[in-house]
Amino acid sequence: MIGIFIGLALMMYLAFKGFSIIWVAPFSAGIVALLGGLEVVEAVVGPFMSGFANFAQTWFPVFMLSSIFGKIMDDTGMAESIAESIGKVIGKKHALLGVLIPTALLTYGGISMFVVGFSVYPVALSLYRKANLPRHLIPGVICLGNFTFTMTAFPGTPQIQNLIPISYFNTSPTAAPIVGLVAGTFMAVTGYFYLVWSQKKSVAKGNQFIEPKDKKVVTIDEDKKANVWWSLSPLVVILVTLNILNFRIETSLLWGIAVAIAINLPKIKKIAPSVNEGAKGSMGAIVNTSAAVGFGTVVQATPAFATITEILLSIPGSPLISLAVSVNLLSGVTGSASGGLGISLGALADGYLEIANQQGINPEVFHRIASLASGGLDSLPHNGAIITLLAICGLTHKESYFDMFIVGVVIPMLSLIPAITLATMGVV
Repeated sequence: MIGIFIGLALMMYLAFKGFSIIWVAPFSAGIVALLGGLEVVEAVVGPFMSGFANFAQTWFPVFMLSSIFGKIMDDTGMAESIAESIGKVIGKKHALLGVLIPTALLTYGGISMFVVGFSVYPVALSLYRKANLPRHLIPGVICLGNFTFTMTAFPGTPQIQNLIPISYFNTSPTAAPIVGLVAGTFMAVTGYFYLVWSQKKSVAKGNQFIEPKDKKVVTIDEDKKANVWWSLSPLVVILVTLNILNFRIETSLLWGIAVAIAINLPKIKKIAPSVNEGAKGSMGAIVNTSAAVGFGTVVQATPAFATITEILLSIPGSPLISLAVSVNLLSGVTGSASGGLGISLGALADGYLEIANQQGINPEVFHRIASLASGGLDSLPHNGAIITLLAICGLTHKESYFDMFIVGVVIPMLSLIPAITLATMGVV
């Protein structure tokens, strides 16, 4: 067990320092194998690669199609059109909402979380410049709309964190809708009022808008603008086909891509490179997540893991608490919500299903709690999406991470309290 904790700590430390999870995960898995009584090379080429390959086989189509869809929406200007139109309606007096709403809408519509940051940032920069608000507040707002309630809580979201539990619990994207809506509303409302307070506090200190260090003003390209209503239609198609027509997520994404291409046929020469770039862009995400899952597979292969499983499953109180704890911890260690989900559910889902049958608990509740829990400790400083968003905004952890920590870690973890309470009461 000590070896497992050393391997986990090492992977977390190296990832935090900016080293690639692609080699950090197998290296840390080798440490776990060495200290856990396994043959190192056999553990890496065996269980590690088995877990890596199984996850990639299952989820690569979703990662690729989601990335292609997001890239098309970005390069054709449809994502920016949605963000800018909402920003104009709300205006500079409510700049925070002008950034939060389009971010949430794009994420809930199925656009990759990495792409959303690129699409919304120019709008956020313009609104905060006009309102003379501190630029360091922007990442926290985008984080709230991107990495929280639209990613894990609201039923029907096509984000991967809501889809992974489906195959383990035989559920649907809309699993436990009331629990999800309550938890999601808690995150959105609490996060919004916290950011309002943070903004007032910052302005009271005399902070105001400061141009990026490179003095490059990011603006919306007039040639890229698209009609906002046409731009919304691919998002609507994905949500309808996934949640009402009950299509597979791969099919829903294909429909969304087809509609986006059809709307932009005059730009077909530009769309072809977008498809290529989107496909290439998906490789980093799927490989990183698969590597994290591979590490978890090696941990599962050690004799000590049976003891850890027994400890997690025997946490006093509702089994939903132990599920939330295990998913949160593994998501935090890997710096990945999807990675944490893949590891924890791969190891523990059967045990929780057995408990569900024994205690008469609806499996949909396990789905929703697992999804919610993945969106807590995953947003620690070494998270790839956090690092990418800060880079997009030209800011550092020191300047902006505290707000991101509150809305992306603390509040999502607190949302588990009403969610588990409702689920324990039998509300689904």
